[in-house]
Amino acid sequence: MSDKKIIFTDKAPAPIGPYNQAVLVGNTLYTSGQIALDPVTMELILDDIETETKQVMENMKAVLAAAEMTFDHVIKTTIFIMNMGDFARINAVYSQYFDEAAAPARETVQVAGLPKGVNVEISMIAVK
Repeated sequence: MSDKKIIFTDKAPAPIGPYNQAVLVGNTLYTSGQIALDPVTMELILDDIETETKQVMENMKAVLAAAEMTFDHVIKTTIFIMNMGDFARINAVYSQYFDEAAAPARETVQVAGLPKGVNVEISMIAVK
């Protein structure tokens, strides 16, 4: 797979396992899920669900930028949440990053657990 390019930025949390922040294949970017880790301190930002979601989205913004993309390039997102009761609050923050008329396809799934005990994790697929 000669057109596979690993994307890394120090403006998003470094991977904490055997994976990369994102992989670019041709003009399609596949991101790993981002959680609310501060990229400088690698400490979790869990003050409240809005702050946590904002940190996740800012981390994702940095990964997209490292691939010379923006949220306008995103065609699909997956949101994993611990509590579906937080959906409206997560969605309120998430929606600030997308133009509703051109928003990507998305699924939101409640899960039994997420890495490091976080409440939300988001991954994306973007095309340039």
